[in-house]
Amino acid sequence: MDVPLLRFEGVRRPALGLHGIDLAVPRGGCTVLLGPQGAGKTGLLRLLAGLASPDAGRIWLEDALLDRPPPGWRGFGLFQPVEAQARGRRVEQVVTDLVLALPAAQRAAQVARAMTQLGLDGQEATRLGQLNPVQLRRLALARALAPQPAVLLLDDPFEGLDQGLRHRLALEWRGLFRRLGLTVVVATREPGEAMLLADHLAVLDAGEVVQEGTPQSVYEEPVSAFVAFLLGDNNRLSGTVLAFDGEDCQVRLDCGPELWARRGDAAGPGSRCIVAVRPERVAVAAMRAEEMGEGALPAALQDVIFLGDHLRLLLEVGRGGALVAKRPPGSRVPRIGGPASVAWDPYAAFAYRAL
Repeated sequence: MDVPLLRFEGVRRPALGLHGIDLAVPRGGCTVLLGPQGAGKTGLLRLLAGLASPDAGRIWLEDALLDRPPPGWRGFGLFQPVEAQARGRRVEQVVTDLVLALPAAQRAAQVARAMTQLGLDGQEATRLGQLNPVQLRRLALARALAPQPAVLLLDDPFEGLDQGLRHRLALEWRGLFRRLGLTVVVATREPGEAMLLADHLAVLDAGEVVQEGTPQSVYEEPVSAFVAFLLGDNNRLSGTVLAFDGEDCQVRLDCGPELWARRGDAAGPGSRCIVAVRPERVAVAAMRAEEMGEGALPAALQDVIFLGDHLRLLLEVGRGGALVAKRPPGSRVPRIGGPASVAWDPYAAFAYRAL
């Protein structure tokens, strides 16, 4: 197994919202810190950038403590927004900010390389006041890359942009990071943005890492309702735990039916729980549940909403249980008010502690 480039072991700094961080950051690729405001994402980046120190715990750089880096370590590059208000400054001046101490020839080469990587070549003399918000983000990234850091740190780099622009830049920068072979750590509150960027995803809550892994593994096997609902759409069916059978959990839903799901962090029999299943995993058929097969539940289709890339089916399960399913455009769906049933692989449903 490859040794992580960075390791956090029991790192605490309550003033920065960090209450016990255990995290491994692989060498190369993009590690995304995802969580709500106050989860500790910015505090973790501040520790890496050397702007603060932990009160307890250790941060390792390979096999050495981070405060004693080996010779030749190029350090961390911190992405910081460029203020458009500095209208009189030129693009080249901004990119040169962090490499002024280098010899002239080396400085010019690294500035030119960073500007080319971000598509800013030819705009050296452009004033900041002439740049749009996307160009200002590219300029800020070029400035952070100019010193050729070993690790690049970005704290919500697309803040203030609409979702379309955020996703466009995330895809663009994902390709750039991979071409350059950079180790990147990004903090964001946007799940879609995290999934676009991440090779390695760490979900933070209340100053702790609650789950980490590939984006696919975290999405498909969330350890808690918090993680499941943070990452994309999820049906939430309230119920009561009846029994455990190994990793499986039997639940009686409040709306009536009983079913089996994978045991997430649900407590013992008699405890309240939420069964979570993603809409794309719900199969819908225009037949009675007995005809659909084992595990199927009777349902009633309430509405079908066309959303361009998919149909959103709104269903009622049992007595008042709300369920959503997704289907590709053009799919055959039950008639509204006609017979219908739903089913899913029990492996795709999880029983969690009630929030």
